[in-house]
Amino acid sequence: MTKVFSIGTGLVTPLGSTVTSVLEAIREGRSKQYFSRNGFTGHSFFENIALEAAQKAISGIEITPKTGFILSTAKGNVEFIGREDISLALSARRIADALGVKTTPIVVSNACISGVAAMLQGMRMIRSGAFDKVIVVGAEVQSPFIETGFDCLKAISPEPCRPFDKDRQGLNLGEAAAAMVLCADEGPWEIVDGVIRNDANHISGPSRTGEGSFKCLRYVLESLAKEDRLSFVSVHGTATPYNDEMEAIALDRAGLSHVPVCALKGYFGHTMGAAGLVEVIVCMGAHDMGFIPASKGFGELGVSRPVNISAQERPASGNAIIKLLSGFGGVNGALLLRKGGSL
Repeated sequence: MTKVFSIGTGLVTPLGSTVTSVLEAIREGRSKQYFSRNGFTGHSFFENIALEAAQKAISGIEITPKTGFILSTAKGNVEFIGREDISLALSARRIADALGVKTTPIVVSNACISGVAAMLQGMRMIRSGAFDKVIVVGAEVQSPFIETGFDCLKAISPEPCRPFDKDRQGLNLGEAAAAMVLCADEGPWEIVDGVIRNDANHISGPSRTGEGSFKCLRYVLESLAKEDRLSFVSVHGTATPYNDEMEAIALDRAGLSHVPVCALKGYFGHTMGAAGLVEVIVCMGAHDMGFIPASKGFGELGVSRPVNISAQERPASGNAIIKLLSGFGGVNGALLLRKGGSL
């Protein structure tokens, strides 16, 4: 089977616009969820940050007739609803055109697992042989439409979110864009495999038994080679009562209670369709620097199963990371990442 690697990444977040600056902010314990739009004069802030992240990722990389493009987002330009066309396909075409990509863009919009689903789709496109590389971009900006929806669900925390903590009160929303270039050429990280499992438990509530996430974990664990050592699991960690509990159950059922767990939403908030890409890129960068980020806001465990999560940064060991995500409608996704060769 063709191996697929990440050969370029780009980040645009309120915490910083390079992997290094974002990791420095995380190590200092800073958090920021929303961009300042002062001075922005373009048509669409969403498309602007998505394009900026993509341009960072493709720096020095040739765009060919066989380069693919995938846009991952949950809401896109929904802030323009009722005023103009908010088609995600239209946004994807505009961004792809600006990058010089000639193939037909693909949009992945599958709630909060969109980023993982998009990376999985890109991996399959490379393995099909029809594409020599694929640019995967995840982006999300917030609006009253989105904020009101989450508020109606009583999911918004009045304080900074606290994933897995006993006093957690809900999530914080966030904005970000991230991009990754996938290809079969050897790169620093291999996208080994991934999977999506839908438990369809409820329109917004996750399975109480962690069924979909457990099956995702079981699948990617089977892709670990004998010589692989799992460094940590990057969880969804929204800080909502049901999501954190579900993930704890899934981790325990998969035999991963002892493995270090990293929850990043205390730094960025919930960036929805961008979360998968943002968190994968941050985790790869942190591992390269030799550490597992602290789970900001965590103090005392507040779930029913044991989870190896800490408020403190800890050393990273091993060579593999699992990224786990879940979302509305009972969707779940996971990716296995392995530290690979060199460019």
